[in-house]
Amino acid sequence: MPTIAGTLRLTAARVPDREALVHGDVRHSYAELDAHVDRVAAVLLERGVAKGDRVALMSTNSDRFVIALYATARVGAVVVPVNPASAAPELDYLIRDSGAATLIFDPTLSDAVRTAVANGLPDGLRIFATYPAVEFEDLFALAAEQPGGPVEVEVSESDNAEILYTSGTTGNPKGALFDHYRIMWEATASIATIGLKDGDRLLHVAPFYHSAELNILLIPGTLIGATHVIHNSFDPVKVLETLERERVTLFFGVPTMFQLLLRQPNLAKLDLTAWRTGLFGAAPMPASAVQQLVAAFPSVEFMNLCGQTEAGPGGIFLNHQQVLERPEASGRQALITMEVRIVDPEGNDVAPGEVGEMILRGVTMMKEYWNKPEATAETLVDGWIHTGDLTRLDADGYMTLVDRLKDMIITGGHNVYSVEVENAIAAHPAVLDCAVVSRPHEIYGESIVAVAVIDAGASLDLAALREFCGSRITHYKLPHDLVIVDSIPRNPSGKILKRIVRKTIAAE
Repeated sequence: MPTIAGTLRLTAARVPDREALVHGDVRHSYAELDAHVDRVAAVLLERGVAKGDRVALMSTNSDRFVIALYATARVGAVVVPVNPASAAPELDYLIRDSGAATLIFDPTLSDAVRTAVANGLPDGLRIFATYPAVEFEDLFALAAEQPGGPVEVEVSESDNAEILYTSGTTGNPKGALFDHYRIMWEATASIATIGLKDGDRLLHVAPFYHSAELNILLIPGTLIGATHVIHNSFDPVKVLETLERERVTLFFGVPTMFQLLLRQPNLAKLDLTAWRTGLFGAAPMPASAVQQLVAAFPSVEFMNLCGQTEAGPGGIFLNHQQVLERPEASGRQALITMEVRIVDPEGNDVAPGEVGEMILRGVTMMKEYWNKPEATAETLVDGWIHTGDLTRLDADGYMTLVDRLKDMIITGGHNVYSVEVENAIAAHPAVLDCAVVSRPHEIYGESIVAVAVIDAGASLDLAALREFCGSRITHYKLPHDLVIVDSIPRNPSGKILKRIVRKTIAAE
């Protein structure tokens, strides 16, 4: 099986003149991309980056992120993508935890890097900027001085390739370790599951450092010879303009992105006939929003992807017909190369209609958590990844995520799953976003708190919300309190940061 950088070499040989990258005014063919990767790889080798070294890559989406990623893979080093919004202590933690000896970063993020350096990053850390920066060497200026020509380092499918840090919604992130074999199987499974085609044009807006955009779209897209159209941030107007202008065929977005697209007034005027496939995932999307999405873009086939970083990312999905039939569900089958079970605390399969934990097994799952054997043993049990996702299994085989195991609310002896309550609240016409958490309660154990962002000019009180939700969920699931906020804290993949929400309501 080829390696990550090996697939770029193969594609560049097959379709050298095809457009590979589009980022602003920058356009590279596959031959040009491959040559840029060789030059950057040559610099890394000259500066002592060796096979197996960890290279932290901290950048917004850009052509230079892609080149640095593939150059790291070409020299046999292990890429450690870093959230570009990381503060200095978070950057310091990831570098120390991964043992990275090299940092490549976008100098627009230099405040965090400068602060981390001033606070004492590990001695000997090589630091390169992707654009000119006063204090740090410009990696791409150095690459431009290289004579060019292929860089060949013997890299095998069993060599480590990525350390992907989990989103850390409940504590310090853990690094999921993958080799080339797992990543290339993920690429193959993504091509087959999503239906990527030779010559597709992919719009990348979700962050590359996140496993979904990286392993489900960027790497498989390069393997299949897709054109990567890159945005470094999400702007709904610019996304729609790009979908039309660049004749994009496939776009992945987190639910919040799609919900913002739906609010744009000019949807009906756009020529989006090239757009074939829309993917959403990384966080639950309310059924009401899914139905609006399908109605607004009737020619687009939508798929719901529900997975976990530790699985590649892998998990379950809905194809377009299943999205139409069951918009509230999370999946009907496991991704290709993966198995799924819904189990009780003893590891037995739950009966239809019951809720259990989703567990996954397959060739794309991580090797381990980097340098965390105890955490690995807790998550990987008898060859299965225990996701911590509480999931309802219906008699017809559909699966619906209802909560995180650690976030389930127990009120008056009843188990309440926050996603069910959030879906009911999200259907209210005044609600733009919401989260459901619990507060301690001296009688019921925990009370249900709805935290909501409401539309400008609208009003909403607890009695009206309970009345609205009463026709959608049973009485013991109705919120006991309502807190109106300006925004719901989410991580870059769209997941609600419930620890922050709990702090917010604790101050009320």
